[in-house]
Amino acid sequence: MAYETILVEIEDGIGIITLNRPEVLNALNSQVFKELGEAVAELNENPEVRVLIITGGEKVFAAGADIKQMANSTAVDIATRGRPSMKTFNTIENLPKPVIAAIGGYALGGGCELSLTADVRIAAENAQMGLPEIKLGILPGGGGTQRLPRLIGAGKAKELIFSGDFISAEEALQIGLVNKVVPTEELMNEAKKMAKKFASKGAVALSLAKSCVNEGLKMDLESGLQYEHKCFSILFATEDQKEGMQAFIEKRRPNFQGK
Repeated sequence: MAYETILVEIEDGIGIITLNRPEVLNALNSQVFKELGEAVAELNENPEVRVLIITGGEKVFAAGADIKQMANSTAVDIATRGRPSMKTFNTIENLPKPVIAAIGGYALGGGCELSLTADVRIAAENAQMGLPEIKLGILPGGGGTQRLPRLIGAGKAKELIFSGDFISAEEALQIGLVNKVVPTEELMNEAKKMAKKFASKGAVALSLAKSCVNEGLKMDLESGLQYEHKCFSILFATEDQKEGMQAFIEKRRPNFQGK
């Protein structure tokens, strides 16, 4: 499928989506959300793709929503237009395959919120992250007030949301907003290295492990433990479980087939 605002490629079982609006710092508009959703769905349906990477390149991840598109909007416009972004973000967050955000440069507002939908975030040393919506008289409307506190805790999340301040890659690492900080020129290499590590594991186990974490966060502990046990049990009906344990016994590398 041809896209105008993103680039899509597949490399060694890794689906790579690159935001491609450099003239506006990869600002997110309705077309970006539409194409991003379509690309994610396309890669999810491809059995050869085991892991996704979302990036904007080394210079900028995404500098936020397209303010020019939003400036003269009414409440009804925003309520209607907000649905595609919400749908796309939810699709990424709940994708059965692992998603890595490779963040270079600015990841602000909607760009930061996009990164929050990924399972793992790798930041380049030049990355700056934040939710500056409060400076525009609004609040984060793409999941920032919900996903950020769940990731870094309510107190720190409120500080970032209330101030609108940007933080460096190192501070983002310290507060748990990103998993790893790497030299800027090594961003994609590190993201691909991690993606290949994930991709070498059993696809069914990866999918259910992700589901256990995501769904468990919505439950009380006892319900979460029961859900985990159910998923754990299901895996014993898979060929990958048999292969993984037999490979362990035989002291060899497992050959998972995603079945």
